[in-house]
Amino acid sequence: MQFTQILAQIGQTTLTALLSIVVLFLLAKLMGTKQVSQMTMFDYVVGITIGSVAAELATELEEPAKPLTALIIYGVVAVLISILTNKSVKARAVVTGKPLVLLENGVIYRENLKKARLDLNEFLTYCRIGGWFDLNQLQSAVLEHNGVVSFLPKETDRPATPTDLNLNPKQAKVQMPFVMDGKLLEDNIRQAGKEEAWVRRSLLRQGYKDESDVLLALWDGGEKLTVFPLHPEKK
Repeated sequence: MQFTQILAQIGQTTLTALLSIVVLFLLAKLMGTKQVSQMTMFDYVVGITIGSVAAELATELEEPAKPLTALIIYGVVAVLISILTNKSVKARAVVTGKPLVLLENGVIYRENLKKARLDLNEFLTYCRIGGWFDLNQLQSAVLEHNGVVSFLPKETDRPATPTDLNLNPKQAKVQMPFVMDGKLLEDNIRQAGKEEAWVRRSLLRQGYKDESDVLLALWDGGEKLTVFPLHPEKK
């Protein structure tokens, strides 16, 4: 009898865990990709809370409806606040915060560093991570609401662009994979207006007998594929 109860508990825990995963996935889709890529302080708090409630839902065997209800409420509130911040500038400033100018025209604003809870060492670390080791090259440094520091270099220290050199290069295209893990991606090839025979001929010209020898092949809009071998030692 005891063994049967253990199996029943395992089965119920499995079902509630799967339910929590499904609900989390639906809530993440509902709240959008910003929850992952550009988290504000509010997103961070909601994300942690939803994760905790989902874990409780996965192990709650007696009354799973309570954590499930809380999970849905948190998700709905997050969506409603997102809608509110999209429509109201004041609400956006309260929820997501405002950017803080940390450096401008050779002046470091100590008060804004205090507001951001940053000391000088942390600020310098952000600069080095951004690739700026000489502060004389910076016109501005701004702490964004998601915790990322943005930098504006001085005109004399920014990288030269083709426009500066009076050049008009051809616009590059996003590379599209035609082969992955030794298999042709038929939908991508068809979408690009190419044929499988063209792909195989292009591979053959580069020394690959067929797609089974290719780890990844990318097409950039030209007449040649960028190919990475599946077995480099054979290549």
